[in-house]
Amino acid sequence: MSLKRFDGLVAVVTGAANGIGAAIATRLADEGARIAVIDREADSLARSFSGLSSESCLAFAGDCTDQTTLSAFAVQAREKLGPIDILVNNVGQSARERGGPFLGSDENVWRFVLEISLMTSLRMTRLLAPNMKARRFGRIVNISSDAAFAGDPGLVDYATAKMGLVGFTRALARELAADGVTVNAVAPGAVATRAHERIAPEILERLRRDTPVGFIAAPQDVAGLVAYLASPEARFVTGQTILIDGGRWML
Repeated sequence: MSLKRFDGLVAVVTGAANGIGAAIATRLADEGARIAVIDREADSLARSFSGLSSESCLAFAGDCTDQTTLSAFAVQAREKLGPIDILVNNVGQSARERGGPFLGSDENVWRFVLEISLMTSLRMTRLLAPNMKARRFGRIVNISSDAAFAGDPGLVDYATAKMGLVGFTRALARELAADGVTVNAVAPGAVATRAHERIAPEILERLRRDTPVGFIAAPQDVAGLVAYLASPEARFVTGQTILIDGGRWML
C-alpha cells in the first residue's frame, strides 16, 4: 500500500476479528494508523492482527454489548496508543438463525439486534467523541446496511437498527461539524463474509442476480470506502450515508 494517510493517527474498530471489520482495521494499519480493535472472538482477533507489533496494535477481547467492557477498552486504547482520531463502529449482526417474518418474531430477538447493531455504536461514540471534539479533529464512520433502505423481508429488526444508525449519523454530524469532527455512514450490500457460509446456495445466487454489477463484494471493497471517509481527504464530507452495494439500491 503506497498511501500513508494515517501516519501518526490512532483508529478504533469494533467487531474487527473477521470480515468487514478485519478488512477495515487492516487497511487503516496498512496506511500507517495505530489501531485498537475489539471483538468477542479472541482467537480470531489474535490471528487477524498477529503481524502487527504491540506498539501499533491493541487487540482487546470482549463483548461490545457490555458497557463496562467498552469503557475498559477505551481506557486501554488511549493509554497504550494515544488519543483516538478515528472510530469505526462496525460491530453488528442480524438475528441470523432466529430471524424470520416480523409477525412471528420475538421481542427478545429484536432487543438483541437493536443492542448489538445500534446501541453499541452510540455507547462507543459517547466514550470517544468528547475527546475528538476537545482536540477539534475526528472521523467517525458507522457501518449501516443497504437492508435499511431495501427493506428485505425477514430483517425488520436489523433494518430498523441500521436505519437508526443513519439518523444517528446525520444528527451527530450536525452537532460536531463545527468542531472538526465528521460523522458518516457506509451501507454495504452483499459482501462475502462468514455469514454467507450459513446461507443456502440458491439465496446467494439470488443476491448475486439482484446486484446490478453481477457479483458479491469482498470486505476489502468496503474497507476502501471507509478509509477515504476516515482520511483528511474527506474533510468536507459529513452526515452522509454512502451505499456500497453494486447498485442494488440507488439514492
